[in-house]
This record gives sequence, C-alpha cells and structure tokens, in this order.
Amino acid sequence: MDVPATEQAATLHLAVLTSPHPHARITRIDTAAAAALPGVHLVLTHHDSPAVLFSTGRHESRLDDPDDTRVLDDVVRFVGQRVAAVVADDVATAEAACLLVEVDYEVLPHVLDPEEARAPGAPLVHGEKTTEASRISEPGRNVVAQTHGEVGDVEAGLAAAVHRVRGEWRTSRVDHTALETHGARAWLDAPLDDGGRLQLRTSTQVPFLVRDELAHVLGLDQGQVRVRAARVGGGFGGKQEMLVEDLVGLAVLRLAQQGTYAPVQWELTREHQFGATPVRHPMRVRVDLGADADGVLTALKVDVLADTGAYGNHGPGVLFHGTHESIALYRCANKRVDAESVYTHQVPSGAFRGYGLGQVVFGIESALDELARVSGVDPFELRRRNAVRPGDDFVVNGAPDTDLVHGTDGFGQCLDLVRDALAAPGPGGPGTTEAELDALLLPTAGATASEWRVGEGMAAAMIATIPPRGHHADASVVLLADGTVELHVGSAEFGNGSATVHVQLVVSALAGVLPVSAAQVRLVSADTDAVAHDTGAYGSTGSVVAGGAVLNAARALAARITAGEVATPEAPLVARGEHHGSPRSVAFNVHAVRAAVHVPTGAVRVLRSVHAADAGTVLNPEQLRGQVEGGVAQGFGSALLEEVRVEDGVATTRTFRNYRTPQMADVPPTQVLFADTYDAIGPLGAKSMSEAPYNPVAPAVANAVRDAIGVRPHSLPMTRDRVWRLAATGSLEPTVPAQEAP
Repeated sequence: MDVPATEQAATLHLAVLTSPHPHARITRIDTAAAAALPGVHLVLTHHDSPAVLFSTGRHESRLDDPDDTRVLDDVVRFVGQRVAAVVADDVATAEAACLLVEVDYEVLPHVLDPEEARAPGAPLVHGEKTTEASRISEPGRNVVAQTHGEVGDVEAGLAAAVHRVRGEWRTSRVDHTALETHGARAWLDAPLDDGGRLQLRTSTQVPFLVRDELAHVLGLDQGQVRVRAARVGGGFGGKQEMLVEDLVGLAVLRLAQQGTYAPVQWELTREHQFGATPVRHPMRVRVDLGADADGVLTALKVDVLADTGAYGNHGPGVLFHGTHESIALYRCANKRVDAESVYTHQVPSGAFRGYGLGQVVFGIESALDELARVSGVDPFELRRRNAVRPGDDFVVNGAPDTDLVHGTDGFGQCLDLVRDALAAPGPGGPGTTEAELDALLLPTAGATASEWRVGEGMAAAMIATIPPRGHHADASVVLLADGTVELHVGSAEFGNGSATVHVQLVVSALAGVLPVSAAQVRLVSADTDAVAHDTGAYGSTGSVVAGGAVLNAARALAARITAGEVATPEAPLVARGEHHGSPRSVAFNVHAVRAAVHVPTGAVRVLRSVHAADAGTVLNPEQLRGQVEGGVAQGFGSALLEEVRVEDGVATTRTFRNYRTPQMADVPPTQVLFADTYDAIGPLGAKSMSEAPYNPVAPAVANAVRDAIGVRPHSLPMTRDRVWRLAATGSLEPTVPAQEAP
C-alpha cells in the first residue's frame, strides 16, 4: 500500500495460516516453533481473540447484520478461514512462521449445497448460536434470513391466466476482481493510556463503519480509533467488508501489551483474495407467472434460495434487496415471494454490485421474455404494460415502503430510447448480408455466416436510489481567507467518481456569490476525523446522499457569504450540511443486445449493445457514461465469462490465469442514452447510477441467445461449453425449462 514516508519506519507484516477443512474444531494449536523463528514478533490464535461476535459486513444499524464471526475462532467453517496470524519483520518470515504452527483438528460434518443445508438433519454451520444473540433467523435450519409473504391471491391469479410461464434460473459465484486487494495498515500513535489512538489506513468503502465495528470488537471507544481510506483501487461492494482491519488492529494492541509500538500491515495476495474473501451470492431463482391474453400480469410468484456461505455478513441485506425492486417494478395484484438465505460451509458471499438484484432480475426478466413470446406481445411493450407508474405503491409481498417514491419516472423513455436505437441500422441488423456477417465475425477461426445464429434480447431493471433503513452523511465546506475552499466529506473514492461530483456541487452552489474553480476546492475525504459521520460509499449513495450533504453545506456557506460574512485567517467561514437518506427515489435502466451464437462451438459474440439510464440530471456526462459502460462491461463478464469454481469447498479459481474477466475484445461499444428527467429528491435533480447499469445486462444477453438458437439459457455464466451443450441438446442442467401451461 502507498503510505506517507513518515509511517514507513519499523513496519511489521502480517500473514495468516488458513484452514484446510470446510468444517472442523481446533483441538490443539502449538505456536512455539513459529514464535521462535528469528524476526517473528507475535503469533495470534483463537486464544488471543476477543470473544466478541460481529459481522464483517455492516450497515448504518448493526442490528441489520448477524453477529456470527470472531476475529479468530476455535471452529473453522470454510476452507481458507483464518486459523492463526503471525507478525514478523517481513512477509516472507511471517509466511514461513505460519507453516511452523502445529494444529490438530477434529474434522466435523459439512454441507456445501444450500438446498441440502436447510434439510432436516443437515450439519449446522452456526447451530450453537441463538436468534436473540446473533440475529440469525433459524440457526437450527441454517437459515440466516428469510422473507415469506403474499399480496392478493397468487393461485387464483395463476388459475385465471391465459398464459403461464415458469422456470428455474441459477447464478454463479462472481469475484469483484478489484485491482487493489484488501489491505490495511494500523498503528498506535501513542499508548492508549496516554491518550493514544489506533490509526488505520485501509482499502475500504466504509471508513466510519469500520471504525465503529473495530471499536466494538476490540473494546475501544469510537474516539480511540481513526480510519482513513485514500483512493481505493476498486470496490464493487467487496470493500464494504471488514476483512483485514480487525486482525491488524488486534495485532497492534497485542504488540503494545508487549511494549512494541510499530505499524502492522497486511495486504491480501490475489490467491487469498480469490480463495477466501466474499463473492457474489450464488442464487437459485424460481419464477412462476401468469398473464391475460394481452400479456398483463395476473400473478407473479418468486422463490429464491441464496447461498450465503459460512458467514452471513450481507446475507439478509442481499436477500431483501434482491427480492424487492426486481419484483416491485411490475404492477400485479397477486404476488408471492418466498426467499431464504442459507449458510453452507463454502467461502462466504457478500456485497456485490447490484446487491442481489442482478441475480433475481436474471430470472424475472428471462421469464418475462418468454411471456412476450407466448403472448405475441413485443418485449418492450410488455414491460410498459406491466411497469409501475407514478402514484403506484412499490409492492413486493407485503406493505409497501412508505419512503420509496417516484422522484420522477423515466422508464418509458428508456424503453423508447433502446427500442429505437436497436431498430436503427447497425451491425448484424436487418438487411445484413452473409458476407457482411462473415466480416463482423471473422475473428472466430473457420466459422462462416451459415454457422452463426443472430438474436436480439432486452431486459429492464429498477433500483432504489438509496438503501433502506438509514443512510447518513455529513459534510462541511470551509472558506479560507485566501479564497480557497475546503470540502470535508466522509465518503470514499474508489473509482466511483464521487470526488469529482462533490467538487462540482460545491462550485455550482457557490457560483452566484463566490466564483471558484474546481482547482480552488481542496477535498478532504474518507477520514473519520473529517466529519461527524458517513455511512459509507455503497448502495450508489455517493452522489445522492453524500452529494446531498455536500450541496446542503455549500448552499449554507453561500447564504453566509450573501449575508455579508467574511472569512479571516483567524476565523474561516464554516458551513455544515447533512443528508439522512430519506425519502428515496427510484432509477430505471433498460439494456438490449444483438448477439450472434456460433452453434458448432457455443461462442457468443455481442454485435450491438444499447443501454438507456434514467439518471435524472446528469451532473457529469463523461463520468456517468463511464459508469454505465463499466457496469455493462461487468455485466457481460457475469453473463458470459466469470465464475469462481469450487470443488469440495475449495475455490479452484485462484488466479487471473483461470478466472476470465472481459478483455477489450470481449466488450463491444455500448451506445449509452439518458432519459430526460429531473428527480425531485436527488441533488440538482440527479439520481444514483453506480450499481444500476449492471442489473439488466445478463438477462438481455440470455434473451438474445434464446432468440438466436431457440433454447433458453437458465444458468450463468453462458460459457462456450454451456451454450454449445444448450444448442446441441436443448437443455442444460441443473434447470427446469420455462414453459407455457396447457
């Protein structure tokens, strides 16, 4: 990690020994040989760990997350879980010492399949814990969270349907593949008894939540912990986790007890990152829907099973979010949702761009595409007929959220923009000759146009612009005597572009009273000493929540300047703003592709990609276009390429050599279009757009493949071998083909 030179002296490095078993109890652990190795300063085991249970994934209220984790535990629940940690002069010594730690295990029964995990008699992952203490829904059934409910009468709605479509869809484990792995550096700036504080520099999206949870785990006051995050090398939800900070913090405190005051640093290797850190939740999504002769829904029934892995960090949040906006997008008097997030002895799942929506949207949008086929209704028109409208409640399987409203509705515009763009002349479109198609698809050796099948597909998605249950941001804007403006905000920058937008908001708000350029605004961000609080840069809140606080602070400063107040060297002008994350608006996205499938090999080539976003006021067109293009590219990866493969609980995909992310040649140019809307809730009329572009991409590609070869994909990713098998046999385990009821 890149840190100031003043913090480099006497840096110690941490390495960990991990479990070779998916489930085992440590019966003996001997660290004598490791501790005796020259250069080793500290060896930590579960005997040194606080007894405090916590969640590595946090939200504004820690009561929303299950307390099921210890820093180091005497029971290991997945291959790769931390067993012991060594702090030494350098990484090589620390790793060598880890190999000298002797461990005896009592190997315990394990369960790797989520369906088997909730069956009677299955091995329990956290059976010793209670719902009251750990907030686990049913520890005795391996269920960390669940939601069951119905509005209307689903069975009656299905019985009344002219058309009925049902099927099962599955999604894979997907890694975030951020360029920077998890890493943290911690030190004490003075002994705690002398007023010292535990200082951390870390690659996190949520510095304030890390501070709060770290204080909780280590028994410190929040004021005794300071967390800073410089520009983080990618997050995508993966750095909404406390995966390294707890261990380096514990190591620093234990070293201090021995009289050693030195920084401790731990950066995960790429192999560790792939093999032992949270991935996107694999899900099984069953959809059963009915519609009248015009394609208007009469019933929508969704059953979701999510594999949260060995720990529940984001299990509840991903489950509830994934089954919310995906279903609330569509009007239907009869809806039922049954969804459970289940523990297994797999590597934990966590937060990932879309936060569960991508998985559930894949199932629902695939089913709606099939409904369009059997009903004879254009797929764009089918969405329009069934989508919620301004004034409608957002209903899932119970009472609607009272704070979720239509700030503005650009869904219809998005549908029109994408449909018209796809119909325009373009690669592989109507009128394309075999010779032109050959030229387009030339890179596939030996292929001819007659071996390719071209199809089109589209999908839609809706997302709340702010997460539910509280998201808070504070900001301050300071005018110095020399005319320089300082902006203090707690939100982290990790490629999401919030730093640029925040400065733009300040410049815009001050324009009428104090013309300043972006170069005159000095940004102080992602520092728990900078402002009172910031929940964190997740849930697409950088522009809407943190940006809202920034705009409020800048407007307050403008008011003080207008009132005649003047900044002096002794008394700069300070104005503060905040945003509490409510009410919340919704944003819409529509994606469509034209794709060619090479039947003999299963290769899928995207010929045309079009995306429309209802982003409200576009604060920075170039940057927002990049956000959309990045989300689409990541969506192509999940759709066609990316999967963390696991065998007997061991992640076998541990390097970029065998984990295929999209390269430039895999990502076609995407035509990005914006609806012309002004959100009544967001700052200057803007909506959030970090996660939203990702969600409709995979189902759009799947629907295009279905259109091309006449057989519907039911599993992600749609790799060559799977598409080849699908085209050759008409089925792909483990799926249930969608069908129209007789």
